[in-house]
Amino acid sequence: MSKLAEKVQQELIQAIENDELVLPTLPEVALKVREAAENPDISIPNLAKVIGNDAALTARIIKVVNSPLLRTNREITDLQMAISRLGINYTCNLATGLAMEQMFQATSDVIDRKMREVWNKSTEIAGICHVLCRHYTRLMPDQATLAGLVHQIGILPILTYAEEHNELMTDSISLNHVIEKIHPIIGEKILRAWEFPDLIAQIPGQYLDFTRNSEKVDYVDIVQVATLQSYHGTQHPYAQVDWSQVPAFAKLGLDPNQSLHEDEDLSAAMEAAMGMLQG
Repeated sequence: MSKLAEKVQQELIQAIENDELVLPTLPEVALKVREAAENPDISIPNLAKVIGNDAALTARIIKVVNSPLLRTNREITDLQMAISRLGINYTCNLATGLAMEQMFQATSDVIDRKMREVWNKSTEIAGICHVLCRHYTRLMPDQATLAGLVHQIGILPILTYAEEHNELMTDSISLNHVIEKIHPIIGEKILRAWEFPDLIAQIPGQYLDFTRNSEKVDYVDIVQVATLQSYHGTQHPYAQVDWSQVPAFAKLGLDPNQSLHEDEDLSAAMEAAMGMLQG
């Protein structure tokens, strides 16, 4: 590891340990949606009012409900109809995840590009998570989608830090190294600070442990398999991982010798799921 990467890593870890690292806060609309979701008596019109204050998010929810994966017989153009079709829990998880896109913006071009790259990767993995969850588990697709959208959230404070430290912006190898090493620790801290449920909060810290073997299939397994599937056939180091040695594949009942993309129906479903999540 370069001297620079080491220095940054030490500074960031120290800041985390001393509780000095400024963790990002959820966008206001996501906070309000979370608050609404905690109310057992929340009605569809009330939830629509909360989400409806954010035009971009409203458009995204309507786009999801009309995607080929969830499409109904007729096009849905109204937010209340979209919520009643998706269900309140599904809508809340989706709205929380999608609202985070607002956080992936920076003032410098270099960091802004990197943030968009991270967000695009997160939506790609979230789309694969959605499909894996529906086809291979009895877990909730909305939770799996949210898991995919938040699993790299720990990269945000690192990029914000890089924006304030010019030397990191010009050394992409060091920057990538720092990201790889510490985004899992920071990510889990952020999700716990946001009071996400444990089954989601543990994901950033555990999804890159390819030897992990929990008792039964969970959202970490789904994000792990989705991550490996997303790098299949690339030059990325994760493409070198031997899937037959990753317990998550067996837990999902997947053949470790076969990419999901080889199955036409699943490949089409993944394309549709990624498409519905991208802006």
